Amino acid sequence: MQLPLNQCCVISLIGLPGSGKSTVGRQLARRLQVAFRDSDHEIEQRSGCSIRDLFAREGEARFRDLESEVIDELTRGGSGVLSTGGGVVLREANRQHLRERTRVVYLNSSPEELFRRLRHDRSRPLLQVADPLGRLRELHTQRDPLYRETARFNMDIGRPSVASLVNMIVKQLEHADLAGAR
Repeated sequence: MQLPLNQCCVISLIGLPGSGKSTVGRQLARRLQVAFRDSDHEIEQRSGCSIRDLFAREGEARFRDLESEVIDELTRGGSGVLSTGGGVVLREANRQHLRERTRVVYLNSSPEELFRRLRHDRSRPLLQVADPLGRLRELHTQRDPLYRETARFNMDIGRPSVASLVNMIVKQLEHADLAGAR
């Protein structure tokens, strides 16, 4: 017999910046009555500064090194919901840890929808460029195949409410449990 969702696994959320990983993750964890972890928050705690400051001070490579350490640790068993950074899939080791140790849900949204959500957000270092919509399109082109390769579940999110997204994710996970998938 399968364990209930809240007792069996880590559920990881992946997707581009602004796709709702942290917001949806918090609500999903609350719904399942499990811990919520945010890999970017963990990195900020360890580095003692914001992601934006870490990028400026030490560069993207150092950020990605810290991200890999955090992902390795946070995917090692237990149960909970893990929100990841948008670029987590850029390293094969991260994709492997997520795929092999967690149930991965890709929150997929169009670059145009993400731009609508993020157009006033100054905290995301990769979007502080002259053409943030163009940058989101580039990121989507580069990362979408990696997200799809990593994820067990692909949620085309559009504009539903957070509660609707949480319900859709829970239904997908429950359906997978009934079908015997990990």
